Amino acid sequence: MQSALQGRIHIGVIMDGNGRWAEEQGLPRSLGHQAGVRAVRSVIEAALEAGVGTLTLYAFSSDNWCRPRAEIAVLMRLLQSYLDREVASLKGQDIRLSFIGRRERLARTLLDRITWAEGATAECEGMHLRVAVDYSGRDAIQMAARQADAVMSRAAFGRLVTGDGAPDVDLLIRTGGEKRLSDFLLWECAYAELLFTDCMWPDFGPDALNAALAEFGRRQRRFGGLAPDAQAA
Repeated sequence: MQSALQGRIHIGVIMDGNGRWAEEQGLPRSLGHQAGVRAVRSVIEAALEAGVGTLTLYAFSSDNWCRPRAEIAVLMRLLQSYLDREVASLKGQDIRLSFIGRRERLARTLLDRITWAEGATAECEGMHLRVAVDYSGRDAIQMAARQADAVMSRAAFGRLVTGDGAPDVDLLIRTGGEKRLSDFLLWECAYAELLFTDCMWPDFGPDALNAALAEFGRRQRRFGGLAPDAQAA
């Protein structure tokens, strides 16, 4: 399965600004999260059309548990309803869905739907959609360190960190105007191109994604080396 996606870029997205988007319009924060879910579908379809190999969406961080219980309940219900509604469509588009992050703190009903969704799309190869729920990049590295062998290679350790062998992030997008990683894919983003936008997540659609990809195409990625023209000098 991984070979089918080899060489295609990995985009990570911190989907920020749902609540602020709603507040700016005088709406309850819950409606902002609903609008954010609608944006997810359009961005997934645009990423698939653009030939993206892996798309990782930051849905709920381990630190988000400190939010009001009512807001957390809304987020979890939206996630479960998304799975109920969208898995058939993802499978039809040949999109593999998997989840990263802790699972023991999720409700049993949601966990059952996650397991079902992963199984239903396990053989899909068109794109790998990863959703980070109760996720912490630092926790992922710490857990990998506990399992690591003293002579383990960096690549092998990286597979422990990712949990599913996903490639390094090529482009990290954060919406909502903030300029930080917020504990998201810290290992995988070591050489990611970072793109921060003031656009709130509910307003981030296919045009915004394509603009981000165009910007990515203009970046010169040297991975610690020299640009080709400098090497030839």
